[in-house]
Amino acid sequence: MSARRSSGPITPDDIKSKLHDIQGEATQQVEDAKSQLITAVSVISLILLIVMFLFGKRSGKRSSAVIEVRRG
Repeated sequence: MSARRSSGPITPDDIKSKLHDIQGEATQQVEDAKSQLITAVSVISLILLIVMFLFGKRSGKRSSAVIEVRRG
């Protein structure tokens, strides 16, 4: 904790400035966390999309039928 000013009583302006400092720090931390979360979700979504694509491609090869068309 910071030391109190010895010049007199605490004024409403002192309280407002301290709350403003705390709010600024909290806002910065939230913005940093939000940016990291968006990046992580994007990477996980991309990996999941690639895995699903590869599984779908593999199962499509396994069960696809060969159709022969004859015209006569």
